[in-house]
Amino acid sequence: MEKKRVVITGLGLLTPVGNSKEETWRALISGRSGIERIKDFDAKDHSSQIAGEIKNFDSSFLDKKSLRHMDRFVQYAIAATREALKDARLEEIDRRRVGVIVGAGIGGLRVIERQHSILLEKGPGKVSPFLIPMLIPDMASGQIAIQFGFQGPNYCTVSACASGAHAIADSYRILQNGGAEVMVTGGTESCITPLGLAGFCSAHSLSTKNDEPEKASCPFDKRRDGFVMAEGAAILILETLENAKKHNSRIYAEIVGLGLSADAYHMTAPPPDGNGATLAIKEALKDSEIKPEEIDYINAHGTSTPLNDKSETQAIKKVFGDYAYQIPVSSIKSMVGHMLGAAGALEVAISALVIENSLIPPTINYEVADPECDLDYVPNQPRKKEARVAMSNSFGFGGHNIVIIIKKLLTDASDEK
Repeated sequence: MEKKRVVITGLGLLTPVGNSKEETWRALISGRSGIERIKDFDAKDHSSQIAGEIKNFDSSFLDKKSLRHMDRFVQYAIAATREALKDARLEEIDRRRVGVIVGAGIGGLRVIERQHSILLEKGPGKVSPFLIPMLIPDMASGQIAIQFGFQGPNYCTVSACASGAHAIADSYRILQNGGAEVMVTGGTESCITPLGLAGFCSAHSLSTKNDEPEKASCPFDKRRDGFVMAEGAAILILETLENAKKHNSRIYAEIVGLGLSADAYHMTAPPPDGNGATLAIKEALKDSEIKPEEIDYINAHGTSTPLNDKSETQAIKKVFGDYAYQIPVSSIKSMVGHMLGAAGALEVAISALVIENSLIPPTINYEVADPECDLDYVPNQPRKKEARVAMSNSFGFGGHNIVIIIKKLLTDASDEK
């Protein structure tokens, strides 16, 4: 059976720089940082005291009973799904043919902390009966299906910082093979908590530039000292091209290929030579039947850690050779921080907006060049550029690598895969 083509028709974004797709895009193009000192709790005893928190979140679309039984990462996912569905303008859809796959790297850490305190203070009989269903990462997908009545394939991908991208990949394959007509997919995360922050601090993963939060995330800059924790959700609506045309949907881009690999190297550190990422990029190009010189933009994983940025740069240079220096590469984590399980989904969504708007968001805070990171990182200012083909990189703890390639859908006979 011939594989079906898959397109992106809706986006819903909840990020540290905006509570919608439009707000987030405007902020990224203006180079505005959403990193501030943590407000949700007192972080004065943590070595890193800054994060990309969601601001002014309105949960009034949920009734009080639902709110009590949902961790924040689930609330974020539902809010982003509402926007994405509205953006896609889907009407009269067969809900039995709509699936949901939403990734989360950690899940309900906040509820674990709170209920553990209750266990210690009041005993096991006082622990909430909703503890388990509130904390498990798959509950974002489950609750979305419950809220909207979607009965298609439904589960969660968990691969640390690659979770959201893997969710998109699985959704893409399901649609390709006819397992659904529409997939609600992406990633969500909310684990900026005392324990979550402490864990990353103890691992020396985070930036400690607490006095200048907005400048702390500086991917590819020589002064980078770690990533900045962030939270939020990014939900994409994927449809088969056939279904999208039937509904006359607005199409952002077509997903044309994936590359997946493992570093098989270390729990948290990438190999210095970028070998795992190199394999994923090569596989994505092969799967999409895209030549290296056709890539117009790379949305980098770009975490602002000393090892990741060097390793990712090495991988890009290995695959693209001299052409690597001609490709604009930017990291939106310089503005939103690292949304962990939601990061990869957000970056695919932003890549689609780059294709739609012919405008590339910058890597802000790029001031001191690193000789080992010597590509075109679109420093500090957005750039007008027609991008027909974009590549988004996502890499996670455990050595999980995924690369997704998307392409502008043309409307004439020149539209070839």
